[in-house]
Amino acid sequence: MRTSFAFIVAVSAALVAGSASAQNAEGAKVITECAGHPNALGVARVVEIDTTGGPGFGFEHFKAYDFLRDKEVVLTFDDGPWPGHTPMVLKALADHCTKALFFPIGKHAGWHPEILKQVAAAGHTIGSHTWSHKDLSNKKLTEEDAKAEIEKGISAVSVALGGKPIAPFIRFPALRHPPEMVKYVGSRNIAMFSTDIDSFDFKARKPEPVIETVMKKLDKRGKGIILMHDFQGSTALAIGPLLDRLHAGGYKVVQIKGKEALKSLPEFDEIAKKEIGGGVENARPMSSVIKTISE
Repeated sequence: MRTSFAFIVAVSAALVAGSASAQNAEGAKVITECAGHPNALGVARVVEIDTTGGPGFGFEHFKAYDFLRDKEVVLTFDDGPWPGHTPMVLKALADHCTKALFFPIGKHAGWHPEILKQVAAAGHTIGSHTWSHKDLSNKKLTEEDAKAEIEKGISAVSVALGGKPIAPFIRFPALRHPPEMVKYVGSRNIAMFSTDIDSFDFKARKPEPVIETVMKKLDKRGKGIILMHDFQGSTALAIGPLLDRLHAGGYKVVQIKGKEALKSLPEFDEIAKKEIGGGVENARPMSSVIKTISE
C-alpha cells in the first residue's frame, strides 16, 4: 500500500497563481505564461519536500511516495555541469520557461563553476551526485570513504556556487544504494532520488533514441521522474524536441524544492577547495574573462 504523501510534501496550492509560500520562496513559482513561446511547458506545480530522515523517490527503487498526478513529470539531469552540453540544456529549458532538478558531480562543479552558476541563476533546483561518481556499493570502498564521496560532492557544489547551501537531494551513482549510505544520508536529512523513466541517454549517440525511449516509457506509465544527463551530447540535442513532445502530449512539469537547504560540512568545504583549486567560489563567468579576438 502506498503511503500518503500529505505529511511530507507541501504542494503549491494553485495552478494559475502559486500559493503565497511558493511565491515567496526563491524561484518557486508556477509558470503559466512564457513570453514569445505560446506553446511552452512552463511549470504546472511546485512541490516542497520535507527531507527529514532521508525519504526516497522514484519507483525504480523507492515505492513509498507516489506524489505525481497523471501526466506530470519531473525533469532531472545528472553528471554536469559540462561545457557546451549543459548550456544547450539550459537554453531549451528557458525556451519552455520550465524548471528541472540537477545532480552535478562535485569534480565537474569545480571544473566549471561558471556553468553551474548559470543553472542556479535560471532558477533550477541543484542537488548533488557525489564527488567523483564512484559506485558507493563497491566493496573496496570503505564506509568512511563512501561518506567522504558524498560530503565532498556536496561541498564542491556549494563552493562552486559561492558558498551557498544546496537542495537536500542526492542521486547515488549508478542508482546503487548501499544500506549504510542510505542510513547516513538519512542522518543528514537528505532525500534520495532514483527514477521512474530512465532515458538511457548514455547509450545513445543521437538525439532520436533518447526522445523515443522517454516518450514510449512515459506514455505507458503516464507520469514520472525522468532521468537524463546534461553531460551527454545526445541529451543536449534531444531536450528541445523532447520538451516539444511533452507539451504536445499534454504532459506538465513539476518543480521540486527542499523545505530546508542542505548545509555542507566545513571540514569538507576545505578539502573540496584544496582539490578544486583556489578562487572558484568568486570566479567570474568565463565569457567575461576570456575572449577570442583573432583566429
